[in-house]
Amino acid sequence: MKAARPYPIVTITPKGERAIVDGHPWVYEGEVVSVSGTPEDGGLVDVVSKKGSWLGCGFYNSASKIRVRLVTRNANDDPAGDAFWERRLRYAWFDELSREHGYTVVAIAHHIDDSIETFFINLLRGTGLRGLTGITTHAGKLIRPLMFASRKDILEYAVAQHIPYREDSSNRSTKYLRNKIRLGLVPRIKEISPKFTDLMRQNIGRLTDAQLFINHGIQRIREEVITTENGIDTIHIDRIDRAFPLNFVIFELLNSTYSFKGDVSDALVRALEQNSGTGKRFYSKSHVAYIDRGRIMVTPIPADDPCQVQVEAGAPRCYCGNSVLYFELRDIDDIQGFGVPEHIAQVDADKLKYPLTVRRWQEGDWFIPYGMSGRKKVSDYLIDHKVPLPEKARQFVLLSGDEIVWLVGRRIDDRYRLTAETENVLRITKEII
Repeated sequence: MKAARPYPIVTITPKGERAIVDGHPWVYEGEVVSVSGTPEDGGLVDVVSKKGSWLGCGFYNSASKIRVRLVTRNANDDPAGDAFWERRLRYAWFDELSREHGYTVVAIAHHIDDSIETFFINLLRGTGLRGLTGITTHAGKLIRPLMFASRKDILEYAVAQHIPYREDSSNRSTKYLRNKIRLGLVPRIKEISPKFTDLMRQNIGRLTDAQLFINHGIQRIREEVITTENGIDTIHIDRIDRAFPLNFVIFELLNSTYSFKGDVSDALVRALEQNSGTGKRFYSKSHVAYIDRGRIMVTPIPADDPCQVQVEAGAPRCYCGNSVLYFELRDIDDIQGFGVPEHIAQVDADKLKYPLTVRRWQEGDWFIPYGMSGRKKVSDYLIDHKVPLPEKARQFVLLSGDEIVWLVGRRIDDRYRLTAETENVLRITKEII
């Protein structure tokens, strides 16, 4: 599962869909077909077509003739997060400068090392060929003219030309997976292969060419095997040519169209092969898939979907909300300290009952916050800590049986804390994706 979108869904007419596809940022009152969930005025909603295709995300206003004002058409964006608005402000400034001076493109300073890091991020999270093609050299009016150069090349040039520059302090924080790769993994590989950067530049180029070739083939397959009715896409497995590698074709269809991750696609295919998928649900950030009579059904995630998945013993990771959870079993002697940041949980592994469950929190959920002796409702905890409404909608919990082990990213349950009797530790790390 990659993350689930938590927002209510506004379904619009074909006319409204055409307007959005053509670049119009508003959804008018008369273009709304239905509203799923209970959107608040000023709150975020997802906009979908009558066929269920995701079109964008924006702010809802039931009192206005303009019911939704879109802020993004990228399903990977999270308008509830600060990073989204920081990026929007930055690019809005670029747009303003472009209009003022008549610029037709905006050049940004990504370089080949950024692309290599993206390669490894996707490789470690599970991906297909598309995820190994790094960062594109152009996207709309954005271009990346420095992709030929390395970070070292750019810094050396800046120093030689006496060009001042500033480095973001967050670039040194190993809280982020990208920085772990940049500061830890890549330097060690370069010790083994000094020409690593040049070799990776060539590798990524070849992988990109291969993906372009595959894209053409997958588009033809998509037109033959996917049908849409009542907002549900159906992937007809029996229409896929038996000469093709079935697992690969299913992954490409799920990933390119709905952004499903590789391990989620693999789990779905295993369930399909074993005829054990009935009732199971598989999640990407924006869609949920399930198996019905040998077919794969895909639909946008309903606003009231709990996005519940099970975590078997030994599972390396699972996806929840806008994050991925990594699981690592450790001996207590390997734990250097009990105090960890909020994005990491360390719990007594021997107290857990598998499979664990990850889902959105629900009304009535309660736990015993670490350091306390009494119960507290999750709703009260979120209110007490002044968690904004959009973040509440994206809040997940990790459960053992019916007991909350971790209010993900915030506080573990005191019953699962490490004690003098603890021998084995499950270390869980939440990373934003």
